[in-house]
Amino acid sequence: MKKLRLPHYLLIAAGLLVLLSLVRVVDGANDVTSSGTVEAMLRLAVPIFLAGLGGLWAERAGVINIGLEGMMILGTWTGAWAGYQWGPWIGVLAGIAGGALGGLLHAVATVSFGVDHIVSGVAINILGLGLTQFLAGLVFNVGHAKELGGGPRQSPPVDPITKISLPVLSGGGGTPDWLGSLEKHHWFLVSDLAGVLRGLTHQMSLLTLVALLLVPVSYFVLWRTPFGLRVRSCGEDPYAAESLGVRVYRMKYAAVLISGGLAGLAGAFLVTVAAPIYQDGQTAGRGFIGLAAMIFGNWRPGGLAAGSLLFGYTDAMNVRDGGQAVHALLLFVAVLLVAVAAWQAWRRSFLAAGLAAVAAVGLLVWFLDSDVVPGELVSFSPHLTTLLVLALASQRLRMPAADGLRYRRGEAR
Repeated sequence: MKKLRLPHYLLIAAGLLVLLSLVRVVDGANDVTSSGTVEAMLRLAVPIFLAGLGGLWAERAGVINIGLEGMMILGTWTGAWAGYQWGPWIGVLAGIAGGALGGLLHAVATVSFGVDHIVSGVAINILGLGLTQFLAGLVFNVGHAKELGGGPRQSPPVDPITKISLPVLSGGGGTPDWLGSLEKHHWFLVSDLAGVLRGLTHQMSLLTLVALLLVPVSYFVLWRTPFGLRVRSCGEDPYAAESLGVRVYRMKYAAVLISGGLAGLAGAFLVTVAAPIYQDGQTAGRGFIGLAAMIFGNWRPGGLAAGSLLFGYTDAMNVRDGGQAVHALLLFVAVLLVAVAAWQAWRRSFLAAGLAAVAAVGLLVWFLDSDVVPGELVSFSPHLTTLLVLALASQRLRMPAADGLRYRRGEAR
């Protein structure tokens, strides 16, 4: 099969937007492609993406990191602790440092002492949760912090990071909001494109922009530099890398530290952009969803970004009370399943084609027989999306060959 390139992905994205626009017009669910939904999608997808990117760095070096959730929690606490005192950007740096500390513990346990990667990751998740709960009561519930609004389960408010809008198109700098005007007309495709572009260019946090830039930066470093080649070689065959002079321990440590720092950055994003305050339980499993997005993306930054946006989009439906929007998505998914059934039939995979066709008919019947999706199902849609994506994508994935394997210098046979 021919490998897909950037133009192919852009063509697929354009086709999906046309289908979404058609579904919106049929069902009248304007929130499907509204700028508000896209803004919420970005806000919700970025911490998932950053956590997943942390997992990608670690696993490309052969270290499984399911401790991302705990590292995110450390990032939220340290980011809020520094942020309310010295400003949000200092909080971001402190969040990175807090996550990197969790990464260092994971590296010491797995790389130096050979502890099972899953056991170490679970321990860091437990440690991150317990430690931050203890520190919150110790630091935020006393003195000046308590006077500012802190408590045993939350920090004082943190000043939010500056948001920017693109001049001329999205009303930045006092200029007319042309994209907003086009979106309000609800024209087929034109208003949908305007809504998506406005959501990507209106009131975007500078930290969100930094996170988006990490996609090409991570790809370049991992696939276009000698350092990235050494890191990836440790994840594929550390003994072969060792025979070529690569310092495997050093590369693994560096990758896991970067992994923890990115997870900590995800936590800092939560307390400086998503909701400018630390609260107990704030990460809400995003570290685990980030791992799912990484697997969906086949251990590559571009695929990881696409998976994170998908999870963020379904979560945005929940935030924006999207019962009608999710109802419109039933038709959207049904059409996609018809296309999948046709493709599988063309490949003579008749069982898969039949299952896809049955699912498409079921969704279509559900769509025609109802006007809105119950709120309980809307709330569950991000988790359901995670399960479905992993189930459907698992057949074409290739993890690094030495991912999770114990390495000891000089033990090659």
